Amino acid sequence: MLDIQFIRNNKDKTKQGVAGKGYDPLLVDQVLALDEKRKNLLEQVEVWRAKRNQAAKTKELELGASIKQKLQELEPELGKVQQEYLAALNAVPNLPSDKTPPGRSEKDNVELRKWGEPNKQFPSGFKPKDHLELGQSLGILDFETGAKVTGSQFYFLYGLGARLELALIQYAFDFLSPYGFVPVVTPDLAKAKYYLGTGYAPKGDEAQTYEIKDHDLGLIATAEVTLAGKHADEIIPAAFLPLKYIGYSHCFRQEAGAYGKYSRGMYRVHQFTKAEMFVYCLPEESDKYHALVLEMEEKIYQNLGIPYRVVEMCAGDLGAMAARKYDIEAWMPGRGEYGEVTSTSNCTDYQARNLNIKFRTKDNKTEYIHMINGTAIATSRTPLAILENYQQPDGSVKIPEVLVAYLGGMTEIRNK
Repeated sequence: MLDIQFIRNNKDKTKQGVAGKGYDPLLVDQVLALDEKRKNLLEQVEVWRAKRNQAAKTKELELGASIKQKLQELEPELGKVQQEYLAALNAVPNLPSDKTPPGRSEKDNVELRKWGEPNKQFPSGFKPKDHLELGQSLGILDFETGAKVTGSQFYFLYGLGARLELALIQYAFDFLSPYGFVPVVTPDLAKAKYYLGTGYAPKGDEAQTYEIKDHDLGLIATAEVTLAGKHADEIIPAAFLPLKYIGYSHCFRQEAGAYGKYSRGMYRVHQFTKAEMFVYCLPEESDKYHALVLEMEEKIYQNLGIPYRVVEMCAGDLGAMAARKYDIEAWMPGRGEYGEVTSTSNCTDYQARNLNIKFRTKDNKTEYIHMINGTAIATSRTPLAILENYQQPDGSVKIPEVLVAYLGGMTEIRNK
């Protein structure tokens, strides 16, 4: 959530940022109106509580009874307004960074750079297949059995398909560890406080979280949720920062909404495995570490030899939590265009306020920490990009050189 004092002091700037993200700026007016009502009620309650204490000291029983009745009216009203105020405050999104490009939708996102040459490896006249056709013909990818056992958008991996997933995760861990990212295997479930606090809603048009009936638990959409929850309600000494993690988890997403052609195959599924980078840092260093996470993502895809482009999200395509966000979009020959494979977001102190995570300064003051997340490997879209970019005219698929050692020296996938 945003700092209410900041909203009070910067009403117009807050409304401008909220509108820039495509939200109704009236949200800000609602928060400020409820904030004022809440403050007035709190003052009244405190006055009557002081009177109650004084009456108790002087043993004025009749006065004490009338004060008690007044408080029985005011305190429930204060509790109700407090809940309405917090709900309204939580509905206000994080403000976009001053560096974030303006815009309303993904059409306004800004391409920053490209790496690699799409389709350079294919012979003239060769028409590349998509990953779904390749995976099925190689006998490594099976959506039909996934649908039978679990439902649509679930799949089985066999043989080198399964080993490729494990190889990618191991590669990401080995690559990032020398940069100070501590490997972590997190739970696949989290309490509502943590998936809501990091912005993964269980209801609505953009619903992500599968909730566990009769339990305060949901299946996580990313290890961002559990890695953020790890330090909830803590005060971290500034000398310990930054904290850098690379977390492994399975990820579960409802993927509510219609995505058309982007729903095909592994691009948008309900379950996958992911290695997720997460950084806690000082506010003045969040831009630096956001750039570091993006650099790590780029190096991973360069080492895999997959052409990509870096895109910066405009304000209207940021989502509620992020102040600034970059996507890496890999070239996907099967559809002849780029598709998102990683993203990295600087959430500034927005999630930290939700989860009460602070750092202690040298002069013993406390402030909210800044938090950054970024995908290292998503084992749905990364294998998709590998299959399509490394396919050969005879139907086989080469293994990226950087992964060969993780696959026992295997250099290609063939249908046996």
